[in-house]
Amino acid sequence: MSFQLENLFKNDNWSQLLSNYFFSTNFLINILDIVVVWFLLYRLIMVVKGTKAVQLFKGIAIILVIRVLSGWIGLNTVSWIMNQVITYGVIAAIVIFQPEVRRGLEHLGRGSLFKKSKKIIQEESSMIDAFDKAIQYMSKRKIGALITIERNTGLDDYIETGIPINASITGELLINIFIPNTPLHDGAVIIKNQKIAVACAYLPLSESSLIPKVFGTRHRAAVGISEVSDAITIIVSEETGDVSLTLNNELLPHLTQEEYLKILSQELVKEKEDVTTNLLQQFLDGVSKGAKK
Repeated sequence: MSFQLENLFKNDNWSQLLSNYFFSTNFLINILDIVVVWFLLYRLIMVVKGTKAVQLFKGIAIILVIRVLSGWIGLNTVSWIMNQVITYGVIAAIVIFQPEVRRGLEHLGRGSLFKKSKKIIQEESSMIDAFDKAIQYMSKRKIGALITIERNTGLDDYIETGIPINASITGELLINIFIPNTPLHDGAVIIKNQKIAVACAYLPLSESSLIPKVFGTRHRAAVGISEVSDAITIIVSEETGDVSLTLNNELLPHLTQEEYLKILSQELVKEKEDVTTNLLQQFLDGVSKGAKK
């Protein structure tokens, strides 16, 4: 026994073990295989995050759990039914969630493993200045407004309900959109990629009983979108002219100009310098954030 232990701890044995297993071609290929699979899963989650497809994946997970449990317990009929659902459910899911599949493929086509993108503070600052100009004008004249700013969670499901604008953000354009009795004044403006993506969009209404009764549909819609995404929404009350914000499922009412500008700057202007990123870096950043949590 002692002779075997001595042989085990010899340097030659360890080097042979490392070269034959851990540094072998097959081992490195397996590691690369696992990393690629996790990367693809991460990108898939990012694409469907905030869309109706999330419910699809929850349903698939439940079906798989039922299939495994039924096979383990011996419920042959249930197991056979689950197999049929899985087999034909893929085709049905592609038909039902065709918009999500199309957006995912378009997103994949636009992306690149080595694509470089830069976040310019000047653009974000000018966007906030445009918001401030429009807010001040509409608040003084009690013009109701609802502006949702997309961040990490995709809002494509709600963008599809609006009228396409795809224009640069200016205070004058935002004011004109919300002028009463104009075709676009009802509904929400959604900002995506520092552009006015759509106007007259419909947002989900919150059913929370914690929202005070004095707040109307605009505030409930703003809270509703904050419940399903990380978007920031600006509300200008038509009755009082008060300015409110919603983010992280929280309503921040009756804000002064200094207060809402401070929040918008903190939430939207986070990069202090130009940063070059790619899909691989985004994946690694997501993994490190998950590990910290």
